[in-house]
Amino acid sequence: MSTLAAPPLAAPRAGLSPLVIACLAATWLVWGSTYLAIKFALVSFPPFVQMGSRFLVAGGALLAWTAWRGAPMPTRRQWLHALAVGTLMLGGGMGGTAYAEQTVGSGLVVAFIAVVPVLMALLLTLWRVFPTRLEALGIAAGLGGVLMLTQGAGFQASTAGLVAIAIACVAWSVGSVLSLRTLPLAPGATGFASEMICGGAVLMAMAALDGEYATLAAQWPPEPQAVAAWIYLVVFGSLIAFNAYMLLLARAPASLASSYTFVNPVIAMLLGVAVAGEVVSGYEWAAAGVVLVGVVLMLAGRRPATHDTD
Repeated sequence: MSTLAAPPLAAPRAGLSPLVIACLAATWLVWGSTYLAIKFALVSFPPFVQMGSRFLVAGGALLAWTAWRGAPMPTRRQWLHALAVGTLMLGGGMGGTAYAEQTVGSGLVVAFIAVVPVLMALLLTLWRVFPTRLEALGIAAGLGGVLMLTQGAGFQASTAGLVAIAIACVAWSVGSVLSLRTLPLAPGATGFASEMICGGAVLMAMAALDGEYATLAAQWPPEPQAVAAWIYLVVFGSLIAFNAYMLLLARAPASLASSYTFVNPVIAMLLGVAVAGEVVSGYEWAAAGVVLVGVVLMLAGRRPATHDTD
């Protein structure tokens, strides 16, 4: 994968490529809706089982497709990298998110995830990659909104949910940066597939340790609504949006790749209220508005990059 925010070697091209725009649409819109799908799937599928089976199926299907197209399988080292990154991003990141949604509304969970760009920016300074002034202002606005959100009734009512989503944000951020800087995956879709397979296996092991298989058996057969939500997560959340995010990491600045964390809260909160009947206070809506200001500033301050290409 390409490095992030590398000094341009040639005159930068204005604007965003169609591929980057399509990937942004997937991470902004599709991921904004998957948090509600996770909530619906939790009716029949415990959090780690739900996430683990989702990524194993999606990763297996994607790896089979790449093999059919003649792509080489990952090397042993690339599988080890996929295991490390998958454990962090999927085991810790997505597993922690689903766990938190058991006690916290989906809109509030995804609003809290806006802290991810802050963590990624801090981690990237270890490689001497620093945000522009406007990007830094956007990060500060996003973090301020998240801090406001933690004072709302939704998170104050669930300490376990707050701890779970905090761990998820740290794990996702570390995994994202390591996948680019020190633990490269196999090229293209093969690397994404290996990460999902490894992360899915880790999540299934976490489910066993947490006793989720007994819970799953007691709830069997699953509710039709939960099955539909799980299928949506496999196809849209994993095969489409997750691969779009990994492509953005390789082709766009870190601030732009992680900008979904500023847009998803509004989408998720609107869907949570309209579809799932979740209650969001006026204070929490205001916090989400502050977070949204952050994405405007970050996009305004993004660096031109030569890897914004088709």
